[in-house]
Amino acid sequence: MMSPRTKVVAVVGLTVALVAPTAAVAGSKWSQFPPRGGETISVLPAGQDNPSIANGVAIGPEAAIYKTSGLGPSRLNTGASGELAYIDTEVFPGGQLPPGVTITEAQGINVLRRIGENLEAAGLTYEDVITMRVFLQNPAGEAKMDFAGWNRAYRQFFANTSVSTGEAIPVPIGTAAPAAPMVVNPARPSRFALEIENLPVDGWLVEVEVDAAYPVKRR
Repeated sequence: MMSPRTKVVAVVGLTVALVAPTAAVAGSKWSQFPPRGGETISVLPAGQDNPSIANGVAIGPEAAIYKTSGLGPSRLNTGASGELAYIDTEVFPGGQLPPGVTITEAQGINVLRRIGENLEAAGLTYEDVITMRVFLQNPAGEAKMDFAGWNRAYRQFFANTSVSTGEAIPVPIGTAAPAAPMVVNPARPSRFALEIENLPVDGWLVEVEVDAAYPVKRR
């Protein structure tokens, strides 16, 4: 019997659907669709051992879904103003960013830590996230959003394990050598990211909204 926190993960193009974290179910991908009551099935790109996002997610009947509001970074760097005020000083003491860490990357880490707190208050974890919507504003003086910086922040919390082995994959922060992620998490939500001219709070460069599914035992 699978853990109550288990989700089914189907890999497109293969004849084996993986049931995280350890068991496997034989048969074509169609054997898993549509999802049964309460299940969610994330469909991953074929042939990739560490994809960043899912192609999509199927949500079964009676699945209990939690939707966050759009969350931005908390103002934790109280000695600074503007974009720099939204650096998480627990991660970056004194608001000082290591070499290569961009302000979008730092704010992304701040936002995702707030997402984790929001999920925990609802009885969920990062692993339960199935969809994500990301809104990015270009930093002051830059012509476009910093998508690379956001993706580095994202990989600290999501999509940082090997699909085949389940082992954690090191991720970089700024220009530092890849190291253990802040949160080891196999979840790869479906996701979109948009560049927004103005986010609702002055100084925000990142706003994130997620949907998470309460896990159930497979019947």
